[in-house]
Formats: sequence, C-alpha cells, structure tokens
Amino acid sequence: MWLQACDALDRAERMHRQFFRFERVGRGPAWQPPVDLFESERGLLVRAAIPDADDSAFEVQLERNGLRLSGRRAFPAGLRGSVIHRLEIPYGRIERVIALPEGRFELEGFNYTRGCLDIHLRRTMDSSMNLRMHRL
Repeated sequence: MWLQACDALDRAERMHRQFFRFERVGRGPAWQPPVDLFESERGLLVRAAIPDADDSAFEVQLERNGLRLSGRRAFPAGLRGSVIHRLEIPYGRIERVIALPEGRFELEGFNYTRGCLDIHLRRTMDSSMNLRMHRL
C-alpha cells in the first residue's frame, strides 16, 4: 500500500513538471504552457492553456520552423504581500515554439477565453509564407 502511494505521488510530480516547464527560450527563462494541436482539412487549431492571463499579453508569430507564442502571465496585484503557501501555476514570461505538421499555413486569428488561447491557422496553397507578428 505504501509503495502504491509513493508511485502515485511520483507520477503526479512528473505530470506537473511535464505541463509547466521552465526553459531558456529566445531572450531568457520562460515557462512553456501545455498545448493541444488539432488538424482539419481547413487548417489547424492550436490551444494553449494559460490560466487567468490578460488577453492583451500575447504575441503570436508564424515562423519557418513553427508557431511562436510569447507573452506574460502577471502575478495578481491584489495578492502582492500575501503569504504564499503553495504556488504551482507559473507566472512570468511565456515563450514556446510549436512545431507544425507539413504544409503551408497562415494565421487566421486567435482569441483568449476561459483560460485558453486558441490560435487558428488556415491551410494555404500559396508558396509564400505569412511571417507577420500579431498581437491579441
């Protein structure tokens, strides 16, 4: 029974580290939100889990090697000075490059609702890539 409990705790800790990873990306340390990637005939939907963030805090850039998501999740001003007993959801700089499947895509748009940033990419037959940066 004790070994099973220890195994369950180990699995939970591994999952926590998997979902909220801190790495050096681009300009410095950043945490990488977990993402889901859905493909349809029309294009792609990239969904990033970023709880309780300001919807104007994100930049999305389509690059040759994937989709770059960057931004910031600020610590709530009303909680500054509070005693922290547990802090598991990361705050600070966000940056992640998400590899995309083969094909050409252009950024159709994105929106932030219910703690998730949905990024819509449209499949295109155009030979030139749309490499513009977008802000929400």
